[in-house]
Amino acid sequence: MKNNIKVQRAIHDLTQADLAEKIGVSRQTINAMEKNKYVPSTLLALKIARLFKKPVEEIFILEDED
Repeated sequence: MKNNIKVQRAIHDLTQADLAEKIGVSRQTINAMEKNKYVPSTLLALKIARLFKKPVEEIFILEDED
């Protein structure tokens, strides 16, 4: 699964630490998600989508091999 968290952070002028604080996770978790090394829980994905005011599908992209 791919995502565009880094792009959304840039649009909203947020650092990884800023985003992490707003959704209640560590900066390392944000970093791992951006590098596609960690797939977030449904709850975490929904929190990110709500923060960026986007549908989950616009932030997280399911790939054919997923």
